[in-house]
Amino acid sequence: MTDRIRGSVFGIVESSKKFEKNELKDIAKERIDRLIENLLEKFYSNVPYAKHLMTSNQVNPDYYRLYTIEIILRLRMKRVIDGLTIHYFTKEDPFLAAQWCKYSEDEMLHDSLFIADLERLGMTKAEVYQTEPLFATKLLQGYFYFGLEHEGRPLASLSSSYFIEFAGHKTQGKWLSNVSKSLGKQTIKGAQAHVAHDDADDHADFVWDVLSSFVTAEKDIEEIETHIKNVYRLFVMFFYELYAKTIEKNDEPFDVLLFPEASATKMSA
Repeated sequence: MTDRIRGSVFGIVESSKKFEKNELKDIAKERIDRLIENLLEKFYSNVPYAKHLMTSNQVNPDYYRLYTIEIILRLRMKRVIDGLTIHYFTKEDPFLAAQWCKYSEDEMLHDSLFIADLERLGMTKAEVYQTEPLFATKLLQGYFYFGLEHEGRPLASLSSSYFIEFAGHKTQGKWLSNVSKSLGKQTIKGAQAHVAHDDADDHADFVWDVLSSFVTAEKDIEEIETHIKNVYRLFVMFFYELYAKTIEKNDEPFDVLLFPEASATKMSA
């Protein structure tokens, strides 16, 4: 979607204004999409357990459970970021404020879809929301706040939204299909509904339209590329932490980097 205003499914506001297209934005999209695809290839090649949800014949339930909990916690925290993004747009571009309001409304309560999946795995809603977010998740939220507070615009969080929408479109169908073979179709119903909804509404295209509104020169493309790379670093950090906690049973996964001597002593004891 680039030359029309959507309004049928998740209610993006009808308006006489349209998302503008130009050659620079087309170049930007080609570069950003290629960058994310390359990063996903690196992810599968370099990160421990990266292909687990996609290929394992026996998906580890603890791994999938914590993975899903973190999705829920991130969705909840993202509500605040989206509110601040809307606040920014109300002053800079009311059209985009209206658009992001409806997008945020559409995503706002999707945590309930994932909660239902975890309940089928034996967890309660209270247990989910009492879970402490992973360190990587906290850092990601801090990165968003830094962009809003110190850079003065929501480019970091919007870049992350596009990364997640684009990467999710590329990965989630395969991952969930494989998870269902091990843990049962009932455990992915909510996640599947979320993915199907996002795909039907072309969320990735919509987020790109909003993100690309910041593209007016080469430096803007480069800034988005930087944000995408930084978000990817936190994405990798999250999956490493997830692996360490659920597979290695290591609650301090980064100590080997921060305190190598103490970690070596502990391992040899």
